Amino acid sequence: MDRWRGRVALVTGASVGIGAAISSELVRNGMIVMGCARDVEKIQKLAAECQTAGHSGVLVPFKCDLSNEEEILSMFSAIKAQHRGVDVCINNAGLAHPESLLNGKTDGWKNMLNVNVLALSICTREAYQSMRERNVDDGHIININSMSGHRVIQSAFTHFYSATKYSVTALTEGLRQELREANTHIRATCISPGLVETEFALRLHGYNAEKAATAYSKYEPLKAIDIANAVTYVLSAPPHVQIGDIQMRPVEQAV
Repeated sequence: MDRWRGRVALVTGASVGIGAAISSELVRNGMIVMGCARDVEKIQKLAAECQTAGHSGVLVPFKCDLSNEEEILSMFSAIKAQHRGVDVCINNAGLAHPESLLNGKTDGWKNMLNVNVLALSICTREAYQSMRERNVDDGHIININSMSGHRVIQSAFTHFYSATKYSVTALTEGLRQELREANTHIRATCISPGLVETEFALRLHGYNAEKAATAYSKYEPLKAIDIANAVTYVLSAPPHVQIGDIQMRPVEQAV
């Protein structure tokens, strides 16, 4: 990770869970991390914790609603003005609404598409343009995907969510191909975890705490730090190594 010291990473959904763990690890490794979320106060608290811990990097909070393209573009403009641009883009933010295909609410579907697919694509485009403007040829775009982007489980309230994650799988491979055709060494990777112990399960179960707790009671789930470690593994790979996808799940998880 030494070659990334002092360089700039954008982490979306940085306020809690996986995004917070990734942000903290990158700061620990000396990176300047732009952490964005709607709840910027949590990122400010995390930034103070990183500073107190003596991490060599810095976490810069950005308030951004990723469902609003104007706010995304404004954030990238601010990053350009303050830190020249982005070298690493980690599209971590994701939404899960328990909306089935037969009875789901259109608004729920739209929200998932806006954040899980469109915001990811907009951030990817803007990050790539930022890299090319500054002749950055070793940048990296990492999409935090899901095992739900590789198989469909028999649970109606996850089916539309799974469709958005299948999109992330296709988008990451499409991005790899386009980057290669553009004669750049910028790399694209997605990381696809199974069950992770975060507040995400609470949202996925319609904020039913009992159901969310049950999801973690069957076996030991992954921790947010496990995904953060996968990110640093990907970033640490030699420049000639293209890691397309890391699929990771708890040992006892069946699917």
